[in-house]
Order: sequence, then structure tokens, then C-alpha cells
Amino acid sequence: MKKIFSIVGARPHFIKAAPLMEILSESKLELKTIHTGQHYDTNMSDIFFDQLKLPTPQINLGVGSGTHATQTSQVMTGVEKILIDEKPDFVIVYGDTNSTLGATLAAAKLYIPIIHVEGGVRCENKKMPEEINRAIIDKLAFYNACPSQLAVDNLHKEGIFNSANFVGDFMFDTYCLARSQIKNPNNLIEKYNIHPKKFILSTIHREESTKSYSRLESILNLFSNLDYPVILPLHPRTKNFLTSNGYNFESNMNLKIIEPLGYLEMIYLLINAKLVITDSGGLTKESFWSSVPCITLMDVTTWPETVDLGWNILAGLNTNKIEDSISKFIKNPPNTSTELLNPYGDKGSALRMVKDLNWI
Repeated sequence: MKKIFSIVGARPHFIKAAPLMEILSESKLELKTIHTGQHYDTNMSDIFFDQLKLPTPQINLGVGSGTHATQTSQVMTGVEKILIDEKPDFVIVYGDTNSTLGATLAAAKLYIPIIHVEGGVRCENKKMPEEINRAIIDKLAFYNACPSQLAVDNLHKEGIFNSANFVGDFMFDTYCLARSQIKNPNNLIEKYNIHPKKFILSTIHREESTKSYSRLESILNLFSNLDYPVILPLHPRTKNFLTSNGYNFESNMNLKIIEPLGYLEMIYLLINAKLVITDSGGLTKESFWSSVPCITLMDVTTWPETVDLGWNILAGLNTNKIEDSISKFIKNPPNTSTELLNPYGDKGSALRMVKDLNWI
């Protein structure tokens, strides 16, 4: 009986892992979940395990926050010990975080085959830590589960052929399941005094977004003065950055800053939003699937298909570009008269990968 280790550590991992864990839980494989603890806040971790019905992690390394080197090295050290003790046949990692890189390096040096969920994704910006992580992880992976044909093509350009497999996007399965389950969790529309399709949903969390306080403050001031309310579930990193710089959370006018939300709550707000403004790659895709226009607070994106199809504008952190992009989408929203083309595959990505690996 094969022993499979699923190594998670951050919010996006839980969303990607959910459909795979459901399939593997019904198989004859021995499955164990390791949580690195990179995301440890209840609203960034525990609630996802509850809502997505993920198996309880057998081990939590408790890595927490820290520099890139600190997080990566602590994950490597913790994961290595577990792998040596338990000798799994395969290790599954997700996305592009420091947890993913640390677990990949530990497994690779012990010659354990690595399954990388979301392989081949690129934005061609080496100044983004995630881009560095992706390139290393993909090179070491035994099997890259690619979410799009573009991701496969990216790997081929880098000379990676045998491991590149287009199975589709695991997040799409989780998204579809959430859409089928939610109604109005916790009466969110009433709770935040907003109306469907008359508010903007935003998230801001990346390192680049929290480098300059004056720049981030300018973006939040813009949000405060828009004609539509802006709901901003605040990531702990961003909250700590604003707090340490003395940001006034009480004077926000049309900006409603709230605590991080669970997955079902986030998807509910998303499908009712008029626009999304984010630096999250996951939310970019989810807004695309929801037919909600998205403004990305980066100059590049790992999901260029959303731009090509007219549902995403790259505005970076420039307030003038952000404001112009909002105006453009308000005045000329994308055409929804035809069925939305999904370049990220049909439902069933996890099942396709498991069958491809002959695990069931």
C-alpha cells in the first residue's frame, strides 16, 4: 500500500488540496497531512479545514512567520525529519509558497518523488519570491499537475517535458463545490450593509504591496473615496504593516476593513460583487469563473488568460491606473452574453491526476 504525504501550510494550499483529499480518502492509499503552520491564524487556517472538510493534519510544524530563509529552512528541517522517520512513497506539494519550496527540497534530497499541484505557472518576474520558488519546484518535481495548456508550454520552454501534464485547475473543483453550497452565510450582505452588485471586493497581501506605507495608504484612501463601498478582508501581514505605521482604521468612509473570511463567505461576497481589486492569483481566477471583472494590483500575472479574455486589467500599485481601470469596467463591463471560456479545464482535475498516476 502506497504511503502519500500531503504537505500544506497556507490558505491557497487548502483550497487546492480539497478535491484531491476527497478522492484519496476513498482510496486504499495511506494518506497523511502535514501542516507546516506558515498560516496559523484561525481565519487563515482552521476555518478552511472545517469548511472544506479536509483531513485533520497529523503533524503541525508551527513554522509561523519569518523571513523567506527562516520559513524555508524551518520547513526543510521539520519535513526532513518526518520523511526520514516515515519514508513515504510520494510527497504532494501545492502552489509556490515557502512551505512548498521547503518541503520540495527536503523530499528531493531524500529521493522521494514529488507531485506538484499547479506546476508550470509563470509571471516572468524574478523579483517575485513566488516566481523563484516555482522554477525550482517544477524542476525537481516527478509530476507537475498543470492548470492550463499555457503552464505546460512554459515547462516545455524550460526543457521540462516528461513531468508536465495538463490536468486542469484543482481550485476550480473547490470553487464549483462552494458555489453549490452557499446561500448567504452569516447574512453577510446585511452584516456589512451592502447590496448585491453594488460593492467592490478587495484583498491585499503580497510582499510588494506592503513595502511602501505611503503607496498602500494612497490605495486605501482611493478606496475610501470611491462611489461604491469596498469590502477589504485584511490579511494579517497587511494589518501588521498598517498598524506598525500608525494607520487610522477608524476613518475609512466607503472602505470597510474586516477580518479574514472563510472560503464560503469569500465566494459568496465574490459572486455578489461588482468588481474585484486584488493582488491574489487565486481570487483572480475565482473572479473570472464568477464573471466578475478583476483589477490586479500587479504589473504581471500568473493567469494571463484572464487578461486576454477581457476580465482582468493589470493596474499595478499605481492609484491613477487603478482608478482608470475601475472607471473602464464600470462603463464597459466585459461581455457576458456568451458562455465563459475556461482555459483552466473542466471539473475533475484531481481525479484526472490520480488516474494518471495509477493511484486508483
